[in-house]
Amino acid sequence: MLDIPVIILLVLILYLLSSIKILAEYERGVIFRLGRALERPKGPGLILVFRPIDRMVRVSLRLETLEVPPQDIVTRDNVTVKVNAVIFFRVIDPKRAILEVTNFLYTTSQLAQTTLRSILGEVELDELLSHREKLNLRLQTVLDQDTDPWGIKIAKVEVKQVDLPDSMIRAIARQAEAERERRAKIIHAEGEFAASANLARAAETIQSQPVAIQLRYLQTLVEIGSEKNTTVVFPLPLDLLASLGRLIDRSAPHP
Repeated sequence: MLDIPVIILLVLILYLLSSIKILAEYERGVIFRLGRALERPKGPGLILVFRPIDRMVRVSLRLETLEVPPQDIVTRDNVTVKVNAVIFFRVIDPKRAILEVTNFLYTTSQLAQTTLRSILGEVELDELLSHREKLNLRLQTVLDQDTDPWGIKIAKVEVKQVDLPDSMIRAIARQAEAERERRAKIIHAEGEFAASANLARAAETIQSQPVAIQLRYLQTLVEIGSEKNTTVVFPLPLDLLASLGRLIDRSAPHP
């Protein structure tokens, strides 16, 4: 049989072995000694936790990803949409993250949902769709201020998807189509204006050089002849018709 001192030594060795804890580089251990938290978290590396006097809570310092489930939001212009988001954060003070809140993951998730509804409910639909970066920055700022007392740093907030009702999708499509038609009409009108201005300058040039109209007639005949058709078009100058009309008027007997 083993002696009592040997048994005590074995128990002590087993107790010391069970007290050895290893924390990874990204982990910290908040130690509660007789119910009171120690001033500084332990880790990383090898630490000793003497149970039942000490109790350790592991906290990861890595970047956490929190997905906010779709939220029903009524925008300022009374449009109901479903919006979900994703939040990236990390724990910068393990002691406060354990002492200030019961479950910092759940608390941050609930805070993100309420903040998402309140902030996006203050903007109009067009701003929600076109100014995503500005809204992301505003959400990050508000969440970072609210979670700072918990020892949590919000690294980034991204609005992932905005689900619109079918009726609103059709209305936006009609609006976009009307906008494209308006731009097409404006471009067509500008083209007509430019063409009329060029025609006016061409008319002034032809009027100052009467032979230019004859050259234009000949060029038109060449273009028609190059098409290999049987139609013959002979342009008759309008000034010739006017001269013939005046000649007929002069030769006609007057009563």
